Amino acid sequence: MTVFRAEPRRHEVSLGASPARMTWFAGLGLCLGVVGGLAAFAVVKLVAIISNLALVHRVGFALPNLRDYHPGLLLLPIAVIGALAVAALSLWTPIIKGHGIPESLETIILRESRIRPRVVIAKPLSAAIAMGTGGPFGAEGPIIVTGGSIGSLLGQILPVSAAERRILLATGAAAGMAGVFATPLAAVIFAFELLLFERSLRALLPLTVACAVATEIHYLTLGAQPLFRAGGIHTAPAPQLPLFAILGVAAGLLAVVINKGLFAWEGLFRRSRIRETLHPVVGALAFALVGLAVPGSLSVGYWAISDAVNGRFLASAALVLSGAKLLSWWIALAPNTSGGTLAPIFLIASTLGEAIGIGFSHLFPALHIQPAAFAIVAMGATFGAASRALLTGGIFALEVTGAYHLAVPILLCLGVAELVAGRLLPERIMTDKLVRRGFRVEFDTQVDPFRTAVAAQVMEPLAEGPEVPTLPAISPTSYLSDALDLFLSTDAERVLVVDSERPVGILRRAALRDALARRLAENEPQPPTLLRGKAAERFRLRKVVEPDQGADLGDAEGELTE
Repeated sequence: MTVFRAEPRRHEVSLGASPARMTWFAGLGLCLGVVGGLAAFAVVKLVAIISNLALVHRVGFALPNLRDYHPGLLLLPIAVIGALAVAALSLWTPIIKGHGIPESLETIILRESRIRPRVVIAKPLSAAIAMGTGGPFGAEGPIIVTGGSIGSLLGQILPVSAAERRILLATGAAAGMAGVFATPLAAVIFAFELLLFERSLRALLPLTVACAVATEIHYLTLGAQPLFRAGGIHTAPAPQLPLFAILGVAAGLLAVVINKGLFAWEGLFRRSRIRETLHPVVGALAFALVGLAVPGSLSVGYWAISDAVNGRFLASAALVLSGAKLLSWWIALAPNTSGGTLAPIFLIASTLGEAIGIGFSHLFPALHIQPAAFAIVAMGATFGAASRALLTGGIFALEVTGAYHLAVPILLCLGVAELVAGRLLPERIMTDKLVRRGFRVEFDTQVDPFRTAVAAQVMEPLAEGPEVPTLPAISPTSYLSDALDLFLSTDAERVLVVDSERPVGILRRAALRDALARRLAENEPQPPTLLRGKAAERFRLRKVVEPDQGADLGDAEGELTE
């Protein structure tokens, strides 16, 4: 008997990546971690230099504390000059417009993760100018685009697939985020929730290495303390948890307001008769006028977040700052000025959360409520619900404050906030632009159903008898996806299952087709039982074949439906 064996992927670690390939990717993650960490340091220092020169009129390399800042009318021309500079850079590199995540997603989906080299210079420079001249933005969007651009460029130089280039882009983006905020866990989760579109070891390995290295560079260059260190907060006792659930409702509603307000302002700018290149100037004048009334709304506002998570605001001051920051950020970001979303949302939510905590402390004095805890939980839950990146928001809030003991209330608040936002928001801040440009993004992923079963589960045991005819063969422990590949590459109706050179069973094409239908039905609310013939097989096959593996759907449909 002659046996043609189709060996299972014994040397595959993850989605076709061998141990050697995984080691190589870990090395690339190390390189991107170093580059991302240094790029983050450079962006932070660039923002600090411009902020000191433009706002407080001095030379300095640390972000100025604007707690006691009182701007004059000179702020107006400074903001306008900054907006004109950003508009000029956007003419050179249009992708720098906006906060960066939708643009990164569009690059991943439509351009095979290819970003032009000039973005590495234009995005951080434009964002530093926008924030340094008073823009109410954050640094995470620009550094994510910068780090992602570096990863993309590396992927364009090296011989990698489009899927591997996407991993490098996401790894660079996460390294930049970890380098700015020293949040390695949140950066890894961010990449999986928003950028990768896959859950695999081949993606996780370079991500973890890069984020660890970038965070250590942050510790060495910018300090080892949490960015918004919160002191003296104890674990929220069980009697307070219902109040955190109520806070979740407020955070969900705030996420809705943040999204719908931004979409409304963007619509106003799109419909206006003002030239698009001048939109950032209008936004700059608006945020500067708000800043004259409430100076705390200007620039990145890290000092205000730190004060909120340490309970230093009065309720009235917190509410005024929250409202002013929200208004100025809406008007400043809507014209597609270069700037981030995380820090502004953290400031808006933390100050509102602290005000709510102060109110609860007056209503329930026996519970010994700490308003600062409500500020921390609110900012994580609001960002998670507003961006549809729940774990990123929650873990990020814990890492930047060091308040890991608030994990239970923050998870509860995240769940409630998402329930509220999910009912009222068809799209979120990260995807709305993409929908308006004509395509949708689906972040939910699941494992290939044919890689959760092996051939032995579907084969017919081979009875004692005459010699089996020559057939293609596989092992009993081969994935059903290996069997599918074998059927698609041959005209055979049967495949021999061989264990240590001993025939043990037969796998038939019809049995594989039935197994595919059953496994798909497990994950379909309405299984495709009403479909018949080729239409049914076409539907089922598209659910199984992975796009990254380059399968020919036309050939596959013909093979399985004959």
